[in-house]
Amino acid sequence: EVQLQASGGGLVQTGGSLRLSCTGSGVTFDDRAIGWFRQAPGKEREGVACISSIDGTTYYADSVKGRFAISSDNAKNTAYLQMNSLKPEDTAVYYCALDLVAYYSAGYYCRSGMDYWGKGTQVTVSS
Repeated sequence: EVQLQASGGGLVQTGGSLRLSCTGSGVTFDDRAIGWFRQAPGKEREGVACISSIDGTTYYADSVKGRFAISSDNAKNTAYLQMNSLKPEDTAVYYCALDLVAYYSAGYYCRSGMDYWGKGTQVTVSS
């Protein structure tokens, strides 16, 4: 059974940084599409950052470009989202997700979603 566990959320001031981690069990991270999504109260889910092994591309939502970075350590079955220069509008529940077979580039997955989802971790940025 594929399970994903996100961690690392918390409360941070504007301009601060957090690093989220997503650890997988029942699955390896090699040759996958992996992504981070977020959902704020009253808003639709947003694909924040995705990476696809089909072409090695990464995709970032315009709202986080230059501030967030996605990475994956396949040996540890762990993906990361480094979040810098955080803003109050980054406040949301963040979810990691994975697709077992990376057919498409990263942007497709961030726009469409993925097959497996972990429980979210809350990120709150105070002004």
